[in-house]
Amino acid sequence: MVNIPKLQHLNENNFVLIAGPCVIEDDTTPFVIAEHISKICNELRIPFIFKASYRKANRTDIKSFCGIGDEKGLKILQQISKKWKVPVITDIHTEEEAEIAANYVDILQVPAFLCRQTSLLVAAGKTGKYINIKKGQFLSPESMKFSIEKVQSTGNDNILLTERGTTFGYQDLIVDFRGITVMKNFKVPVILDCTHSLQQPNQSSGVTGGQPELIETIAKAGVAVGVDGLFMEVHPNPSQAKSDGANMLRLNLLENMLHKLVAIRKAVTTEHILKN
Repeated sequence: MVNIPKLQHLNENNFVLIAGPCVIEDDTTPFVIAEHISKICNELRIPFIFKASYRKANRTDIKSFCGIGDEKGLKILQQISKKWKVPVITDIHTEEEAEIAANYVDILQVPAFLCRQTSLLVAAGKTGKYINIKKGQFLSPESMKFSIEKVQSTGNDNILLTERGTTFGYQDLIVDFRGITVMKNFKVPVILDCTHSLQQPNQSSGVTGGQPELIETIAKAGVAVGVDGLFMEVHPNPSQAKSDGANMLRLNLLENMLHKLVAIRKAVTTEHILKN
């Protein structure tokens, strides 16, 4: 179970939801999204972690939107955490960012492309914060034990692993659900990123594509195989989002989907209890 301080309405028989916009794109939308998700999660007793990047460092096109300013973005995350009493998570890309972001958020996220970056993992671990390591699209699930060991070398055992798909050709990703079981054997919570797993990267336009109509399919499968949490990027109007709009879930679709996922989780948990 993901046992993070400030994680409200803890339900050990439920999955954790990490959700929010891709990036802090203004000073109003994040609050709208946080309020909407918090209300749903309170009703369904789903532990909720708000996510958003304060800065997007990994963009294909140099003209792509990266953020509204580091300090402003981090302060918005901090305000959301205080207002709704939920943990918040954001990406970091350098050792310096780890130290700075740790003053504002509860969980530091190491992006998939940087999951082997020793200096970054060590710097993140030294903050004492929870560290969410995204599995690289180019790595096997088995190899993630080395990323875990780098964080643990600092004395920090507060680690999450997130599956976000594996490169399948030049412009597609695929989720191998066997990897969930493999990574759970490392005795750390395993999260499934249901939106980035549906990206279609490396498009000639310089803008990543996606298949958001399959988010529910990926999420259902993940809950069925026993993930500890789900990661989703959501937005009131994905077509207007300034980053990753092509693979985001429309905010008004979230509640119905979560009702279905909670039912699946209950069935899986009941089966486990009966077998034991």
